[in-house]
Amino acid sequence: MINNLAAILGALVVLTGTANAQKVQPAPAFPERPVRVLVGAPPGSGSDVLIRLAAQRLAPRWRHNIVVDNRPGAGGSIAFDVASRANPDGYTIIIGNSQNLTSFAARTSLVDITTALRPIVRMSTLPFLLVITPSLPAGSVKELVALARSKPLAFASSGNGTITHLGMEMFSSRAKIAMTHVPYKGSGQSMIDLIGGQVHLAMTNTLTSMPLVKSGKLRTLGVTSSQRLESAPQIPTLAESGLPGFELIAWYGLFGPLGTPQPVLAKINADVTDLFQTPEMRERLAASGSEPAAKNSPAQFKKLLDQELGGWERLIKSQAIRFE
Repeated sequence: MINNLAAILGALVVLTGTANAQKVQPAPAFPERPVRVLVGAPPGSGSDVLIRLAAQRLAPRWRHNIVVDNRPGAGGSIAFDVASRANPDGYTIIIGNSQNLTSFAARTSLVDITTALRPIVRMSTLPFLLVITPSLPAGSVKELVALARSKPLAFASSGNGTITHLGMEMFSSRAKIAMTHVPYKGSGQSMIDLIGGQVHLAMTNTLTSMPLVKSGKLRTLGVTSSQRLESAPQIPTLAESGLPGFELIAWYGLFGPLGTPQPVLAKINADVTDLFQTPEMRERLAASGSEPAAKNSPAQFKKLLDQELGGWERLIKSQAIRFE
């Protein structure tokens, strides 16, 4: 009896020790092999340029290569569909931006990034410039609004449902004016036609429009951030130009498949956040009028996405915007 009791106690000690050892085992290091980042746009796009800039500096930290995989098409839906079906281990992630969110709000994209994927981290933000063709006789937002009420004006966008489209619809709603929307397949041709005067105005991010403004090919009447740009303090905000409270900020962020382990999400979030706070990255971003996003957790990023998606859907409904 005593021997049996001793044997049972001995077995319990062994089992308890094994369980405790399992509890204290550290999680596998991440990453242990190259990481693939999908981009739903062609090389040279804003998402592509930003992720390549980050990948070059993040790879030495992770001691593994970061492979940028461009999968353009269908407004980013192709790449996001691939990402949503990838193995949820952190080794396939995707860079997204505000446009992916507005495209779903407009139902011109097949993938809702707020539910089909796990938000990981918002990396950087940048405002837009309200730009006009040089020949348009308007020297301020107030003059532009008055002009739009006296004659037909047409604004360009990089496509139906894009943030450059809905941003201008937001502007029109606040200014209480009506203008004709001319959608393009991307920003390249729209900027060419805006320079040439085929369309009158547009709202484009600083990365696209600032070089054209600096060269004199376009004129700008305002920036959509709540504060003036440090790199261009002479440009007034739309909020101080007759549209109080107007603010529109684009963002870039990383997403992973549903089911990606929390420790992996936390690791990517922390390392990317640290990278974007370095003086070199801040300087690189500032050159395009953008800046690192404030430190944010996956949960905070998800909350922001839900809020923005709801706002765009309300705008579409209230303005009865159609996408044809």
